[in-house]
Amino acid sequence: MINQLPDELAGDVVRSSELPETFGYTLKRKLLGPPLVNEQMGDQRLSRTIGLGVLSPDGISSAAYGTEEMLIAMLPVAGIAAFTLIVPMTLVILAGVALVVLSYREVVSVYTKAGGSYVVARENFGPRVAQVAAVALLIDYTVTVAVQVAAGSAAVVSAFPQLANVPVIGSNILSVISVIVVAIMCYGNLRGIREAGRAFAMPTYFFSVAVGLTIVVGLAREFTVGLPHVSAYPGATYPLGHNAEGIISVVMIYMLAKAFANGGSSLTGIEAVSNSVSALRPPEGRNARQILVTQGSIVAFLIAGISWMAHVTHATPYIAGYPTVLAQEASTVFGHQFHFMYFVVQAATALILFTGGNTSFSGFPFLTSFVASDAFLPRWLTKRGHRLALSNGIIVLTVVSLILLIVTKSEVNGLIPFYAIGVFTGFTMAGFGMAKYHKRVKEPGWRRRLLINRTAAVYSAIVVAVFAIVKFTEGAWVIVIIFPTLVFLLIRLNREYRMESEVLENIGDRRAAGIPPRQPNYSRRVVLIFVDDVDLATLAAIRYARGLRPTTLRAVHFIIDSARAQMVHEKWVRFGQDIPLEMIDAPDRRLTRASVELVTREAAQKSTQVTVVLPRRGYAPLLGRILHDRTADKIAEVVSRVPNAAATIIPFDVESRVHLLHASQAARLAAGSNGTQASNGTQAGNGTPPGDAVQAGEGKKAEPVLTKQRPQPTAAGTATPNGSAGSPQREAGISAISELNGARKATVEGKVRSVEIHPVENSCVFDATIADETGTLTAKFYGRSSIPGFEPGTRVRLAGKVSMREGGPAMINPAYELLPRGE
Repeated sequence: MINQLPDELAGDVVRSSELPETFGYTLKRKLLGPPLVNEQMGDQRLSRTIGLGVLSPDGISSAAYGTEEMLIAMLPVAGIAAFTLIVPMTLVILAGVALVVLSYREVVSVYTKAGGSYVVARENFGPRVAQVAAVALLIDYTVTVAVQVAAGSAAVVSAFPQLANVPVIGSNILSVISVIVVAIMCYGNLRGIREAGRAFAMPTYFFSVAVGLTIVVGLAREFTVGLPHVSAYPGATYPLGHNAEGIISVVMIYMLAKAFANGGSSLTGIEAVSNSVSALRPPEGRNARQILVTQGSIVAFLIAGISWMAHVTHATPYIAGYPTVLAQEASTVFGHQFHFMYFVVQAATALILFTGGNTSFSGFPFLTSFVASDAFLPRWLTKRGHRLALSNGIIVLTVVSLILLIVTKSEVNGLIPFYAIGVFTGFTMAGFGMAKYHKRVKEPGWRRRLLINRTAAVYSAIVVAVFAIVKFTEGAWVIVIIFPTLVFLLIRLNREYRMESEVLENIGDRRAAGIPPRQPNYSRRVVLIFVDDVDLATLAAIRYARGLRPTTLRAVHFIIDSARAQMVHEKWVRFGQDIPLEMIDAPDRRLTRASVELVTREAAQKSTQVTVVLPRRGYAPLLGRILHDRTADKIAEVVSRVPNAAATIIPFDVESRVHLLHASQAARLAAGSNGTQASNGTQAGNGTPPGDAVQAGEGKKAEPVLTKQRPQPTAAGTATPNGSAGSPQREAGISAISELNGARKATVEGKVRSVEIHPVENSCVFDATIADETGTLTAKFYGRSSIPGFEPGTRVRLAGKVSMREGGPAMINPAYELLPRGE
């Protein structure tokens, strides 16, 4: 009979302590290490020295390719004159560096929490306008990874050009190195590496010293013995133009605008300090300002020096991307006598570029979590992963940056069109936002600050406009389209969240006003089990459906194949007939429509509630994606829209449950066999089974007595199985929860496992489950909706009278003490 379900389906198949780990979790644990608990998520504040090294790689490393990008734009038009024009063009870029640094000094003075231009825009223009800054930063972080890694890969190949001749991958060596580096970054950040400490600060100082030494030695040689032009390298350089037109011609103006836009890439990353002000030691604002000025000074010196060396040596960019302009300058400056310094410079360049790319793996996930907390991005971006990292944001960043690197073949010049629009839009929003702040607050010196921020905003807006025009056909059109699209999508998602929040607020207001929820009074409860086949998943669904105690219970099979329908009917008759099986024809095979029509007819009857139970066979995640057609989800979605109707999917993990059922049945058979053998065994000479007592005066066998072993307390009062001393020592007077077996006063210690709030008439009850190494106890606090600090993971000490309830020991309104985390 179908109502006589197997015992294995009528109860727990396996205790929670015996649940096997999934293959996916086991693999994750092997790769990422053991999970970290929330208590291990501590703050580590940075000094100015370490903060400069940790927060500046992105900004300082941009100097490595800024000059090269300007030459790429000018050489095909201006020819050899480009090496003269590079000097005034660099001065224009340095003016931009100064403006951005001064503008962000105002940002970090006012906004000392993380968020940068997003927080500035949100506080001064509102959350919806702030999404422009959010999208700008998201694009900035994503492209930063690609640009920095591509430039770092070019530095590696510049040092070891033989890599370009490796069979198979030689022609795509930049892409191969870039993909490997991004994968390593992703893996390291998923494991939870921290962007703090000397290890992450070292590349900034190493690069600054190495390139600074190159500039100083180059200047010394220029003014003493003279500095030659660079030597030719294998490979094709960008062609030299022969434009003889004046500097005010249309072609030259367009070329200069393009060079200006390319050179703007040198300003990227300066704002990184404003996104991490809260990571600095107090006073955060003053320390952030000093770091910004120091970083800006280093960037300006490096850009000016590299551009001047290019002006003197005529270092020419190569189409392949290597050797880089900086590499050619280092080789020329140090010559053959100190050629080892060439490799030092390349190592420093690659290291800071890779480190600069890694900063996005910290900034991007925190930004997405920040925006998601404001309900403009999906909430799953706020969740921390196995090692307390914001894993979802890290994975999203990895995927998008890899796509960019593969599509552009890891060429920095191919990535630049995607870069500056996002970066300088963020600068613009921060500048105008701070200008509005100064105009509104009018603090001492506000006019000077207003002028600085407004000038920086206009400068940045000009860069955005120039970039969008001159780089439109080279790839900027993608950002021009994606940017407003993303802003629209973020605002649209927020609208959905706000509508849901408003509904909840209205419900909360009604409850606060004393209006009780409407309690539906259904006189007829119909449960329909949709049956595709008669299998273990269907049996589990039937058991669940019976537990709902419906007034009407029946199974339904939609006929889309007559032969299959006949087979289902025969199996149904074979396994039982106490639940009616209704066969409904679906000639057009539209199961969702047939389902909703059936449910609508049932729910239309007076005082009727309909529940649809959908059994679903479950498989491993990868296999499940292949084998599942998501029919149950589609049916549940349409049924849930019908008034007075609900749908419940009952998953059944086929592989694990079948194995467990098989093992359970085998154990039961073995136990039965052993019991039979034991009952047949007798003691020699009298026929009495071994171990059975014979009552005096009667030749009758006594009933066997089952005794349950209790844990024996150790000397310290800790209960351990079989008297073993394996549990932690307890203080005198502290009882193990497993020892609480009656009404008495006791004191226990444990960790809060869960908390619940149960509404009662005109009040509520705060329930907490407390667990130690031996068991669990329920603490009930009547009239409380919350207790400060009393939350999952907190260690507590409770003292009060114990009462035994169905769920185990409990204490009513006990005295409590919150214990330190480490106690």
